[in-house]
Amino acid sequence: MLRVRNLSYWTKKYGILFFTGFIIFLVSIIPLRLYITSLQAPQPQAILTLGGETEREVYTANFAKYYPELEIWVSTGIVPQEARTIFQTAGIADSRLHLDYQAIDTVTNFTTLVEEFKKRKIQHLYLITSDFHMPRAKAIATFVLGSQGIIFTPVSVPSHQPKESKLRILRDSGRSILWIITGRTGASLKTRQQNLYAFK
Repeated sequence: MLRVRNLSYWTKKYGILFFTGFIIFLVSIIPLRLYITSLQAPQPQAILTLGGETEREVYTANFAKYYPELEIWVSTGIVPQEARTIFQTAGIADSRLHLDYQAIDTVTNFTTLVEEFKKRKIQHLYLITSDFHMPRAKAIATFVLGSQGIIFTPVSVPSHQPKESKLRILRDSGRSILWIITGRTGASLKTRQQNLYAFK
């Protein structure tokens, strides 16, 4: 019985060490991938805007006028009709615009589109979001996009809102690492928790 307990103890101990080492290895190769990609694609090849506020679409439409060769993705922004009107008013061809509504939060803004970018061989993105939201977006993008060999150049939309808490950044960084390891973001758990609180 004692031997079984000892075996169980050592199995757990080394299992945890192996798992921790695996995560460290996984995360540590991201900077190398980012460096290699920066040499391969020094200039952005597309624009990714994170939805959430109308100002982001307006800013993106004006920004995109200076980069007519770049296609634009807006992840879960305002309703399609309003978004298309903003871009059309700015003179942006509808053929350049991709409105995607798969994401339910900032982590899934990236995880739902990363495969699309890889298929199109996009290695470098302009990342547009509000200035208060940018630190969290950058943290997530570093893990999610970086793990797939995609780099980004951040472009902040000015706002008057306070920066988000470090706790939110840490939480979503953890969810991003979870996605790298398991392919899941934990978004379904988050949604269930929100629904639970809604009924209280």
